[in-house]
Amino acid sequence: MRISVAIITLNAAQDLERCLASAAFADEVIVLDQHSTDDTAAVCARQGAVLHQTEWLGFGPTKAKAVSLCRNDWVLSLDSDEAVTPELAAAIEALEDNPAAAAFAVNRLSRFLGRWIRHCGWHPEYVIRLFDRRRSGFNDLPVHESIETEGAVERLTGLLHHYTYDTMEQYIEKLNRYTTLAAEDLYRSGRRATPAQAVVRSQAAFWRMWVLQGGILDGAQGTALCLASSFYVLSKYIKLWRLDRP
Repeated sequence: MRISVAIITLNAAQDLERCLASAAFADEVIVLDQHSTDDTAAVCARQGAVLHQTEWLGFGPTKAKAVSLCRNDWVLSLDSDEAVTPELAAAIEALEDNPAAAAFAVNRLSRFLGRWIRHCGWHPEYVIRLFDRRRSGFNDLPVHESIETEGAVERLTGLLHHYTYDTMEQYIEKLNRYTTLAAEDLYRSGRRATPAQAVVRSQAAFWRMWVLQGGILDGAQGTALCLASSFYVLSKYIKLWRLDRP
């Protein structure tokens, strides 16, 4: 099977280097950049990736544009902070040329503050990443985008490593941007919220992740993640509430 890899990125050269190195098995690697000011271009040249530029269109549309630049029908979509493990690469390379499935899901293992998180509702996490673009593609959601398919989805062995946040500064920076996008998306869909609802939802998120989903078993990092996720929920719904006020 001939595979193209599609990646969108912005000022993430260090993560991108690791991501591209892990995708060396692919026939083609397309990087759709948003005019980064770091060493992204040098990293792509060093790793043999084809670099394109775009304005920000929202996550779903931007990833769809990256896919449209690929020359192969089978596309592996990666984020710049992800890396394909050797086991997952072997499973992908072992696929036949014309599988019946329209897409394949992979198990993603995420890292938070230096620890791989195996609870908190973060793992196992099967996400569709390898797909036949003739039968599948990204939806147009500006945040929390996903791949929609017109056929069966099967699972691959091996892990996709996700290097999310090494520091709280990184988390807080993304939290502010992502919660704004999420609140705006909810508002456009007709959703509304009150401060009381925001508090209740954020508290519910913490206890679900920490107790029901076992976040306590991930040590200090797991507890920090549960608290941070609770604040994410609080921020999103407070921002939604503010959108409905003069």
